[in-house]
Amino acid sequence: MVGTKNGAAIDFVEFRQAWRVLLLAIAGVMISINAALLYGFGVLVIPLQTQFGWDRPALQAAISFLFGGAVIGLQLVGWLNLRYGIKRVTVVSLLTMALGYLATTQIGGSVWTLYAAFFLLPIVGMGALAVTWTQLLALWFVRNRGLALALGLSGTGITAAVTPPLFAWGVAQWGWQAPFVILAIVNVVIGLPLTLAWFRLPDVRAAAKTAGGEPVALEGMSFRAALASPKYWVCNIALCLVVSAVMGVVTSTVPMLRDRGLEPASATAVFAWFGIALVVGRLVVGYLLDRLWPPAVAAISLALPAAGSFIFLSGSTDIALLSCAAALAGLGAGAEFDIAAFLMARYFGLKDYGRIFGLHQGLITVASAAAPLMFGAMFSATGGYATMLTYCAASTLIGSAMLLMLGRSPQAAVRPQVAGA
Repeated sequence: MVGTKNGAAIDFVEFRQAWRVLLLAIAGVMISINAALLYGFGVLVIPLQTQFGWDRPALQAAISFLFGGAVIGLQLVGWLNLRYGIKRVTVVSLLTMALGYLATTQIGGSVWTLYAAFFLLPIVGMGALAVTWTQLLALWFVRNRGLALALGLSGTGITAAVTPPLFAWGVAQWGWQAPFVILAIVNVVIGLPLTLAWFRLPDVRAAAKTAGGEPVALEGMSFRAALASPKYWVCNIALCLVVSAVMGVVTSTVPMLRDRGLEPASATAVFAWFGIALVVGRLVVGYLLDRLWPPAVAAISLALPAAGSFIFLSGSTDIALLSCAAALAGLGAGAEFDIAAFLMARYFGLKDYGRIFGLHQGLITVASAAAPLMFGAMFSATGGYATMLTYCAASTLIGSAMLLMLGRSPQAAVRPQVAGA
């Protein structure tokens, strides 16, 4: 078990030293392509349908192309970071991402122009995806890595709250192109200056070369060694199972409750507890990861959606009980990304984190894109949600149990020191 010097107390030394890096990571996660376009896309559907006549199912498919582009971007960014340096790749990506947003305002005619734009955007902006910001936090925070990752990744919650009304205001003022122009401006006015001012690595061990020009390697596995490690694939398979289950709950809770006779307001009020619990789960699990055996924390938290699935399977229409089920699912959903970033850094090190975590996120993205298709097929075959809920319960329990196979947690490295910090 790795903890702070005072046990349950938070070690504020790291936060005093790297608070700028933490704020930068929060901002970076907020404006990352996957978060901004995913949470704001719903606002764009009707304006794009009105402007070009594309039907809604065709428009929804754009998110699959967004995920597909992210898979490729996540594989490339780790290699580019090693070759050219993380900060340089991030700065260039913020600029090319802004240009990509502006280019997206020129789509039209065929819906495939939208697909092409959404596929290319996470590739040209690969250096500003979440993997960059989690790597930066993992480099700066050791004793509070779990909590720092939780705080950094909370940027997605801010994006979910801010992006829809901001996009709606822009569309009302200037039309469907406005959200893309807004995102381009945010990258240049907020993301780029903060990155230039606050993006720094904690010490020379995290730099690509020493002052004398000799290569310096961070501790941990190479990408090839991770691929050969059974523990790496345990993490990949286990978390893909959990994520696929969470996607089922996210996409199916409201229509499932409507089928049981709940009014729209009641169904959405139940699902609201998912979002509340997501934020709480992220922070609590992040705190516990720093202090307890990480696989046990991960297994318990990621098994909670199974309990929620069993409640949904009961067929209950009690609002309080259904809200509890949604909250249990949200607790696991909020913890998943933090757990993944933490486990990858702890068990495989930071030597080749970009490529190791990038491949993991690519697999998670594939699972996220495939899950709704699988659940749709289950619903078509059975006419209900029982099969899907049974799968969700089984996959979260199996995935959680698999993480216990990771064994003893490697000893965390000593917190880097920065002269003059």
